[in-house]
Amino acid sequence: MVANKRIPFIGANWKMYLMPNQVIPYIEAIKHNIPRPSEAQVMIAASPLYLWPLLEHAKQSDVIIGAENCDYHDTGAYTGEVSPKALAEAGVTYSIAGHSERRHYFDEDDEVVNKKVHALLRNNIKPIVCCDETLVRTETHDGVHWVVSQVIAAFKDVSDKDALKMMIAYEPRWAIGTGITASAAEAEEGCALIRQTISRIYSPAIADAVRVLYGGSVTPKNVKALMEQPDIDGVLVGSASLDPNEFLNLIHY
Repeated sequence: MVANKRIPFIGANWKMYLMPNQVIPYIEAIKHNIPRPSEAQVMIAASPLYLWPLLEHAKQSDVIIGAENCDYHDTGAYTGEVSPKALAEAGVTYSIAGHSERRHYFDEDDEVVNKKVHALLRNNIKPIVCCDETLVRTETHDGVHWVVSQVIAAFKDVSDKDALKMMIAYEPRWAIGTGITASAAEAEEGCALIRQTISRIYSPAIADAVRVLYGGSVTPKNVKALMEQPDIDGVLVGSASLDPNEFLNLIHY
């Protein structure tokens, strides 16, 4: 039986902003001031350079430390890439895959994202797959449906059991780093379409269990309205996560 309790998830994506001297003060400032995991899960996704000190300082706390990206090879001659196997052995349990910046600036297509999903799953790391406005209208015998093509591609050959380990972040590209946020209704529409797509790929029960996040200029001012939407289970936060106090305000919306 598939459990349908979706615990809220608040994820920070630092990208390439914070410097080394900011990392430890940040984690020390938040690690004992977050909700219990049964109420909400809190993750910091950071550069590989910062993962080890973050993992060390997050011990004895409920902060999840995640990766911003990884390669789809476990080992090999891939200079500059990050091994998912090494991430797992270090203690990383979540990783973002398919962020729009990776797709846009580094030409990562749907096939690459799917390979990363499978690499993460085989190393027992939970993928957070990002998708944007790639929506497709289809007509079937039971009516008209909207499906998210990037979600279909990311979940290719993923089993029902592994699908339950994944999260999807809806990040409209025009809202990332622009200060322009989708309205709560617009964000809900995108997240509902994603859940509908998961239902069509797998089943309504799995769709009801998979968490769908919203990302794109999330702030302490708009997070409450977003989190009140029925299909939004959490947020992936960029610039508003760079200051620990602002991130705490957002967490305790």
